[in-house]
Amino acid sequence: MTNESAVRYSSSEHVTVSGITFVADLAGALFWQDERLLVISDLHLEKGSSFAARRVLLPPYDTAATLAKLRAVIGRHAPRTVIALGDSFHDRDAHRRLEAADRATLAELQARRDWIWIAGNHDPALPREIGGTVADEVRMGPLTFRHEPTGAQGEIAGHLHPKARVSRRGRSVERRCFASDGDRAIMPSFGAYTGGLSIRDDAFAAVFRSLAFTAHVLGDNRMHAIAAARCY
Repeated sequence: MTNESAVRYSSSEHVTVSGITFVADLAGALFWQDERLLVISDLHLEKGSSFAARRVLLPPYDTAATLAKLRAVIGRHAPRTVIALGDSFHDRDAHRRLEAADRATLAELQARRDWIWIAGNHDPALPREIGGTVADEVRMGPLTFRHEPTGAQGEIAGHLHPKARVSRRGRSVERRCFASDGDRAIMPSFGAYTGGLSIRDDAFAAVFRSLAFTAHVLGDNRMHAIAAARCY
């Protein structure tokens, strides 16, 4: 359970990792202003069409919705570089299923900026035709950007899709969040059809070693910084 005194509210929360301060965008992105670097994770483009192939019908609009959200984030921050932290595509063939309009949108977003795709477990072999460059990880100063978190100092990773559940005014609310203890951070999933994993799951304990980290919870209009121990 949580209470009002345990929650800090702000419209533009900041997340600091190894001395580097990022603007935490409510859409689920981090922006390093000094480097004009935008970080996103787990877009899972074409998840809907992947499920449709297995006769699990979802509305086929996830890719367009995710790219529209990404366009808005890029418009707000005007990054020089974008790093996508893996699982950008839901499977190895997802890029082939992109609609022409979505392919054009992606090319537009990549234009005139450096774009780095980090390989993920869903998309370990990304083709050149999607534009940008592909890497297993990227190191910049004290930071390492990779898909799967290891708990290393200065690491910013994705993969786990963190969510926090809190109780407010007698209601249970579950939202996506950034998870960070100042030495490392795990990004929320950015994609439209992505689920989430509770920050109280053992997978997070393996990264942070204790509950001494903060959930920067994405609200409708503001960020809520809540101690992980106050979530459930």
